[in-house]
Amino acid sequence: MEILRNFVVFEGGDGSGTSTQIALLGQRFADYCRETPVFFPTAEPTDGAIGVLIRSALKKDPILKPDTLARLFAADRGEHIYAPDGIYERCKRGELVVCDRYVLSSLVYQGIECGDALPRSLNAPFPAPELLLFFDIEPRIAQERLRSRPSLEIYEHLAFQEKVREQYHAQLGSFRSAGVRVEIIDASHRMEKVAEEVWSHLSKMPIFE
Repeated sequence: MEILRNFVVFEGGDGSGTSTQIALLGQRFADYCRETPVFFPTAEPTDGAIGVLIRSALKKDPILKPDTLARLFAADRGEHIYAPDGIYERCKRGELVVCDRYVLSSLVYQGIECGDALPRSLNAPFPAPELLLFFDIEPRIAQERLRSRPSLEIYEHLAFQEKVREQYHAQLGSFRSAGVRVEIIDASHRMEKVAEEVWSHLSKMPIFE
């Protein structure tokens, strides 16, 4: 498995706060880190054509089979990584890329839905991040955070999220074994405390030396 230097991935169940933490990290870079490498925040599904279709399918419009969604996530990821000005190109030229969800999300979510074999084969070619931060939170607490949303997506239900948390913990070891630095963050804390822990792990990366 290739490790892509300067690449960081935030992972966690729905309601774990990954999107909030990337936004806070962007503000930190804007305010205090002008001398550090260029910071590029991104997310999956992307805003590209395939990602837009995925986001619609997550709202059941259209309703797609689990294996179809698995293939769409992989296709979207391929564009995200290898398109001009994509993740791979940015990391290689010395930018720090932080992505909200990546391969591990597919192994967890699509693995639950359609079994391990298809997501693993679809995602095997993609490089791994240098640093993976897993935002761990009790699903019942995360569900409380989701109550303010006008509607829930297909995966944002307690029974499914309990399986998600279990699978994340089951999968993290394989990434460690492959050479990825994996850090687990207690995402139930106040967002400011979580942000400080995120920065403590991020700032140890070689790109900051």
